[in-house]
Amino acid sequence: MFRSNSGKISIIIVIVIFLAGAIFAGLFNMGLAYTNEMDFCTSCHSMKINLEEYKETVHYKNASGVRATCSDCHVPEPFVPKMIAKVMAAKDVYHEIMGTIDTKEKYEAHRWDMANRVWNKMRASNSRECRSCHEYDQMDLSEQDRSARKRHPKALDEGKACIDCHAGIAHEEPDEPEEE
Repeated sequence: MFRSNSGKISIIIVIVIFLAGAIFAGLFNMGLAYTNEMDFCTSCHSMKINLEEYKETVHYKNASGVRATCSDCHVPEPFVPKMIAKVMAAKDVYHEIMGTIDTKEKYEAHRWDMANRVWNKMRASNSRECRSCHEYDQMDLSEQDRSARKRHPKALDEGKACIDCHAGIAHEEPDEPEEE
């Protein structure tokens, strides 16, 4: 008798743990999805600067109606790189709260460093997020302008990342600070 109650309790514990895990996983996924929404990304005052620039690019409005949002370019799809990106994004929240980049002037003063961190990350991943939409082997070079038709195969042969040539594609490219 004692043994059967113990078995029932064990089954109940397993079911409760399973349900708690499923609920946690669901809520965790919902949180990740919510923090990937453009409205969330641009809810901080300092990111409104990026939003206005982005609205002037082909990634925002184009003939095909396809739109890349903040997370398409800044958040990797694979789980581990995604989690690293989410943790690293906490610094943006920190600097927003601390007032480091809370005005356009302060933002511009830090723009070069912020842009270079993003560009270096993109180079390190071989522009992984760009390539989720833009693959060399899927490009119809005949539809590209003369310069792109010439440069894309060369960039591929040289192992260049997309960001090496397209650094200012979605946001204003900052001026390099003058040497002191």
